[in-house]
Amino acid sequence: MPPSSSISRAAIVGGGPAGLIAAEALAGAGVSVTVYDRMPSVGRKLLMAGRGGLNLTHSEDLERFVTRYAEAKPVLKPLIEAFGPQDLRAWCEGLGQDTFVGSSGRVFPKAFKASPLLRAWLARLEGLGVRFALRHTWRGWDPEGALVFTTPDGETVRARPDVTILALGGASWPRLGSDGSWTDLLREKTIAIAPLRPANMGFTLPWSDIMRRFEGEPLKRIALTFEGVTVKGEALVTADGIEGGAVYALSGRLRNAVERQGSAQLLLDLRPDLSLDDLTKRLSAPRKGQSASTFLRKAAGLSPLAVALLRESTPELPMAPAALARLIKALPLTLTGTKSLERAISTAGGIPFSEVDDRLMLKRLPGVFVAGEMLDWEAPTGGYLLQATFATGLAAARGALMFLRIPDAALTLGPSSATRQS
Repeated sequence: MPPSSSISRAAIVGGGPAGLIAAEALAGAGVSVTVYDRMPSVGRKLLMAGRGGLNLTHSEDLERFVTRYAEAKPVLKPLIEAFGPQDLRAWCEGLGQDTFVGSSGRVFPKAFKASPLLRAWLARLEGLGVRFALRHTWRGWDPEGALVFTTPDGETVRARPDVTILALGGASWPRLGSDGSWTDLLREKTIAIAPLRPANMGFTLPWSDIMRRFEGEPLKRIALTFEGVTVKGEALVTADGIEGGAVYALSGRLRNAVERQGSAQLLLDLRPDLSLDDLTKRLSAPRKGQSASTFLRKAAGLSPLAVALLRESTPELPMAPAALARLIKALPLTLTGTKSLERAISTAGGIPFSEVDDRLMLKRLPGVFVAGEMLDWEAPTGGYLLQATFATGLAAARGALMFLRIPDAALTLGPSSATRQS
């Protein structure tokens, strides 16, 4: 281990948010940092996430916030307390990108997209002296312990840093850079890896030809219930199933049930704003010769898609108002499979926390730290994914500084954050 008076070198493998925030923290503390990435540019998945608005984090109370990480809460809670939603907002604003809280409580940059933030961030990193080695694919370590990379022209590059931070992501959207190939490289080092599985993904349903006509149409203002947990929001019908925010919020539970028993029954409430009694009263009105579709549209406020879903579940709709109301409030959808890992928003599985210490250093590989989606945790969409990605990246950097015996007082994470930390 080099003494703190020397110039220490760090290699960061992976140019996503976890890797870049680690690079910023290390470079700000005087470490010579090189970020390696196999793609021609960094931050590609961040840019993809920002296409519809970059959801940085969430404004809810921190105690409720950390419950979103389920089994990983005990490990992630102190990391998120050390770099929480307010710190992330201050860091963003320190880059000249003001933030705002949306009506759902989600936090976005005022520019809404990711590109202005990424440009400002890369400018800061270059100012700190961070070097980028792009089109470098990591191949593991050589027998002497050097990191090995290959380039498209067949060149082999070796690096011998004092510390390494692995931030290679999961395996969702592999065309953006994170393909999960690192799992084999770490298994060669006898590091346990939980299988990579899709998270925040859609599910398949055996739709009829009629339902397939509704591909791409949204289900708005609905509620979904599974295993006693109810989520309000929206969903989207696909050619072979269903996806969307409300589905993603339950996706971990649903995925586990499908893997366990081959299917999962999701209950869909098409009118969560109406009580069962109120809906029954509305459906007790005289039909006056109206077709079932017209009556359901007028009396219950159901869209053609909602009516099609009712018929998909029960071709002969019940005539009794109470029975029809119960069906509208708890329409069963039998999910038969998950959408592919490649199309998932995020990844479950990866390196168990039992394989790292409290600094996120691999116990079997001293000086090698892990951050982001490589670790075995998952969370719903809504800002929780990026928040934990940033928090683990910063925690890994601080762990690396401790390993190097360098104080982290020089972290340059925005004036507001620095003020709170001092």
